[in-house]
Amino acid sequence: MPMQKVILLCGKIGCGKTTYAHRLKTMQNAVVLSCDEIMLALFPQQLGDQHDILAHRTQHFLFSKSLELIHAGISVILDWGFWQKTHRDAAKAFYAAHQIPCELHYIAVSDPIWKQYLAKRNQLVMDGCISAYFVDEALAHKCCALFEPPLPREVDVFYQNDTFLSDDIP
Repeated sequence: MPMQKVILLCGKIGCGKTTYAHRLKTMQNAVVLSCDEIMLALFPQQLGDQHDILAHRTQHFLFSKSLELIHAGISVILDWGFWQKTHRDAAKAFYAAHQIPCELHYIAVSDPIWKQYLAKRNQLVMDGCISAYFVDEALAHKCCALFEPPLPREVDVFYQNDTFLSDDIP
């Protein structure tokens, strides 16, 4: 039986992480834990200054839940971006301290494809077809300013998501 592990998904907002996570969960027989999924289910989209505080608490909760799942024999995919190196390092150290294998999967996307994904995602949000954050130009700019692409030595699996598929929902 393969050893359970945790997979950290890293990539810009709207790059296709969630689509990748749901494809990967079948191949890995894993559970996807999404900070956005919980946040959107419990709180309104426009939280303002409270968003970061509640997101941090949600991530802390999901770290604990991931340990429970691993100890129950289930691999875990953490779908929340890991935009900054300090966050990636902290997550890797957390799992290393618990002697749990951890991989970083980096989903990269070119700017033209990324803009197509964001436009499609925003339309689906406006149409009520998906529960996701609407990413306007200001939020996209803010998120890109915060994003620190991982160095090659940080990455266990690199996925270049540069084919816009009409059925993909990032």
